[in-house]
Amino acid sequence: MATTLNLVGDPDADALLAENPLALLIGMLLDQQVPMETAFAGPKKVADRFGAVDAHRIAAADPDEFVALCARPPAVHRFPKSMAARIQALCNTLVDDYDGDTAALWTSGDPDGRQVLARLKKLPGFGDQKARIFLALLGKQMGVQPAGWREAAGDYGIDGARRSIADVVDDRSLHEVREFKKSMKAAAKKAPAKGSAAE
Repeated sequence: MATTLNLVGDPDADALLAENPLALLIGMLLDQQVPMETAFAGPKKVADRFGAVDAHRIAAADPDEFVALCARPPAVHRFPKSMAARIQALCNTLVDDYDGDTAALWTSGDPDGRQVLARLKKLPGFGDQKARIFLALLGKQMGVQPAGWREAAGDYGIDGARRSIADVVDDRSLHEVREFKKSMKAAAKKAPAKGSAAE
């Protein structure tokens, strides 16, 4: 996965994401309820404190100690306890299903885009949208382009889109993605509420 990323804006954090598939996957896992660059900075914090971003080692770590590591300021995520548990659950699944090899998600058995998407959606913490965004990130920035990946990624796979972290390559595109997300949230608030209770 030799490439250059600019998801965090910190050279060391971005280099880790580019060279370590698990770090990139964990960054995607953390990408909720925090700014995108904060989420993708999380794996570097884990690496600095834990010594590595390795599925076998993280899966085997003492849960309480791993929570403490993730909670140490600056925390890996604004919800360090729940996210520490999710990171360990993710690593346990990778160990059990792929012998700890994250890249096997998109290399084992030469899967097409739909198969990779299906594998991603089976991971702890990965719903449909997160899986599609990560597939788009792989295709657009990591050179991982299984047959039909754009179609499987849906709108996130559209060339030239500014919808998600998959489209962030510099400060300008980060701003454009942020503006798109704001517009989507505003549109969602204006839409008629489904059900009886509003948030």
